[in-house]
Amino acid sequence: MRILFTTTPDKSLFQQMVPLAWALRTAGHEVRVAAPPKFADVITQAGLTAVPVGTDRPIWRLPQLNPERMEAERKGLPAPYSAAEQAPQDIDWQMMKTGFAHVVRHWHRTDNFPMTADLVEFARHWQPDLVIWEPLAYAGAIAAKATGAAHARLLWSIDVLGLTRSRFLHLKAQQPPEEQSDPLADWLGAYARKYGGEYTEDLATGHFSIDQFPPSMRMTADVRYVPMRYVPYGGPAVVPGWLWKQPEKPRVALTLGIAATSRFAGYIADVGDILDSLADLDIEVVATLAEDEQRKLPRIPDNVRVVSYVPLHALLPTCSAVIHHAGPGTFLTTTLNPIPQVAVPWDFDEPELARRAAAQGAVLPVRADRATGPLVRESLLRILREPAFQQAATDLKDQFLALPTPNELVPRLVELAAEFRSPRPQ
Repeated sequence: MRILFTTTPDKSLFQQMVPLAWALRTAGHEVRVAAPPKFADVITQAGLTAVPVGTDRPIWRLPQLNPERMEAERKGLPAPYSAAEQAPQDIDWQMMKTGFAHVVRHWHRTDNFPMTADLVEFARHWQPDLVIWEPLAYAGAIAAKATGAAHARLLWSIDVLGLTRSRFLHLKAQQPPEEQSDPLADWLGAYARKYGGEYTEDLATGHFSIDQFPPSMRMTADVRYVPMRYVPYGGPAVVPGWLWKQPEKPRVALTLGIAATSRFAGYIADVGDILDSLADLDIEVVATLAEDEQRKLPRIPDNVRVVSYVPLHALLPTCSAVIHHAGPGTFLTTTLNPIPQVAVPWDFDEPELARRAAAQGAVLPVRADRATGPLVRESLLRILREPAFQQAATDLKDQFLALPTPNELVPRLVELAAEFRSPRPQ
C-alpha cells in the first residue's frame, strides 16, 4: 500500500505524524511526506522521504495571538472555532458564517494554496492508496479527491475544527436556502471541480479521523473516529549528562512550547515572574526556553536550570511536576509519564484541552494572561502536596495506554483504505 502524508510547515504538527509514518513504513508499506520545500530537511531528519511541493511562504510572526484570532478580533469578528467550546444554543449563525469566511481565506492563502497544485500532480503520478493529512492541510483532501484515494485527518489535539464544522452544518440546515452560504464548502468545492470532482463533506473532515485522545477527553464531532495511542517524537534528541541520574530534590519542568516563539512574538505568561516566585522553594526547576526568551529574563534564580532544548520524553520521567502551556504534544507527553500538571493555556485548543484535563483531576489550569508568579506557585504547591493529583495522573495515563499503538493500528488502516478508496481503472 502507498501512503502519502501531508502537512503544513509546522514542526509541532508534523512531529505527531512521524510515529504512524514509521509504523506503516516498518510494516512494509511505501510512505512519502509532502510539504513546502524548506520543510524537507525536517522530514528527512525524521528518517522519512520528503516530497517538496509548491512554494515557501514566509512564516507569520505576530505578537501574542495567532493570526486568525488576532485579525478577527481586530475586525470585531469571532474566531469560529470558539463555537466548539460553547453550548450549541449560544452560537450565532451570522457570526459563525462571517468568522468561517475569514479563517477560510487564511487557510487558503497561507497554508494550502502554495502547495495544492503540486500535491495533486504528485498524487496523480504516485497514486497513493491512502492520504493522511493534519487538520490544517486541506490540500491533502483535495489531492485524495483528485486521485480517488482514501484519506484521513490525523488529529494533533482535541477535534476543535471537526466539532466547529459539525455545529456550523447544524446551524446552516436551520437557515432559509438563500442564507445557507458555506465558505469552506465553496473553497474546497472549487478545487474538487477543478480536478474533476464535486464537493463532499469528507473534503472538510476526511473519510475518518485518527484521534489520539481517550473517550473521556475526546471532543466528538459528526465524523468517524479511529483511536491511536500518542507516541512522543520531538525531533533530534540528545540526553545530556545531568539527566543520567535522578535529581536530589523534586524536579519541576517549565516549558511553553515552540509555536509561541517560532510563529508568534513570544510567551503570554511572564516567565521571569513565575521563576522568581519559585526561587525560595526546595525544588529544582528546569526551564526550556528559546534563546530570545532567555535574554528577556531579569535574573535566573539559583534553583533554576535554563536550557534552550532538552527532549521532553527524557526530561519528564525525572520530574515530579510540570508547568506548561497545554499544547497538545506537551500535554500528551506529560500524561504518558505520568506527572501532575499546571497548565497555562491561551489560544485555540489550549483552554479547552486544559479544562478537559482538569476535569480528569490531573491538571490545575491558570489562563496564561492571569498566570502571575504567586498564582502559579500556589498551583504548583497543590499538585506537589496533594496525592490526589498524582493518582489522577496515573489513572489518565492508563486511559491513554489503552489505545492501540501506531503499529497495532496499521492493519485497521489497510482495511479502511480498501473501504474508502475508489476503484481504479484496469
